[in-house]
This record gives sequence, structure tokens and C-alpha cells, in this order.
Amino acid sequence: MKFTSSILAFGLFALAASSPMPKKKAASSTTSAAAAATSSASAATGTAVAAAAASGGSVLTASDYNTFQISSGTAGSAEAEANALFANIDQTNLAGVSASDLKIIQGIHDVAEDAETDAFNPAIAAASGDAATALQNGKIKNKVLKLTAEVLGIQVKAAQGGDDSDLAAEQTKLANNIKLDTAASGQVSTAVSFTGTS
Repeated sequence: MKFTSSILAFGLFALAASSPMPKKKAASSTTSAAAAATSSASAATGTAVAAAAASGGSVLTASDYNTFQISSGTAGSAEAEANALFANIDQTNLAGVSASDLKIIQGIHDVAEDAETDAFNPAIAAASGDAATALQNGKIKNKVLKLTAEVLGIQVKAAQGGDDSDLAAEQTKLANNIKLDTAASGQVSTAVSFTGTS
């Protein structure tokens, strides 16, 4: 009987040793592979986010002139109001501004210019007294908006390898209109209704 129990014990040992149990080394290499895959996925996500940031994700939304105009209210704050429209543009990385945002910046300039020539000028010509003064103040605020967009657009294009030969002249015009707006600080400023989209 001793012989049979020894054979039985040996057989059970051999059966246990040959069973398909995972080896510790294989399990740890599987864990390492999973960790490496997770790390690679995280790195790829980080790279995609960095690439999106480097390519300049869009931060502006096109809107109707009557929504973004700054001419209503009072004179004296046109510079701050115009700059607030572009607050989400990263001024430290103008090369990273998206093509969509640049198009909106240029669109704001174009629509503000059209509002000046097609709405403000005729309204001022038809008005008199305080109404004409308020419209003139609104026109100056509109010019600050238009020129802020123009200067920013030129700066973005230059940062992206374009021409900035008009920058100094446009900055001078902007500074002059900011002075006019500041000089009229506290006076009524009237907007005009105008149809156009940035």
C-alpha cells in the first residue's frame, strides 16, 4: 500500500505541475504590456491635445453686428469694450490663432466698416444737435472696434508669416480714435442697427 500511495502522491504532483496555471512571469509581462498600452494611449491623447493647442483651436464665434457692436451706451470705454470681444485670443501666441478665428476678426472689421459707411454716415447727416453728437460718439466707438479688429488681424497674419506693412498706420488711426472716444467720456453714444455678420 505504501508503494501505491507514493505513486498516487507522485501522480497528483505531476498532474498539478502540468496544469494550465498562468506563470507569474507571464502574468507580470501581461500587466506590463497593459501598463505600456495605457501609457501609450495617454501619451497619444496628450500629443493630440498639444497638437490641437499648437494648431490654434477656435475661440471666437461669428455673430450678427447688432450683437457685438459697442456703440451704444456712453463714450469713453471703447478701447476696453473692443478688447473684450477678443479676450479669448491668446495675445502671446498669435501664430497659433486658427484660420476660423482670423476670418471672424476680419469679418468684424469688414462689418464695422460697412456699418460706418452705410449706416452711421447717413444717420449723422440726417441728425442734428444732441442726436448727431450721440451718433458721432457711436461712430467713433465703432471705429475703435473696426481698427482694433484690423490691427489684431494684421498682427495675426504677421505672426503667421504674412505682411505687416500697414500695422503702424492702423495703430496710429486706432490711437487717434481712442483719444476721441476718451475725450467724449460720459457723453451719450448711440448705435445704429445694421445687418451683417462677422
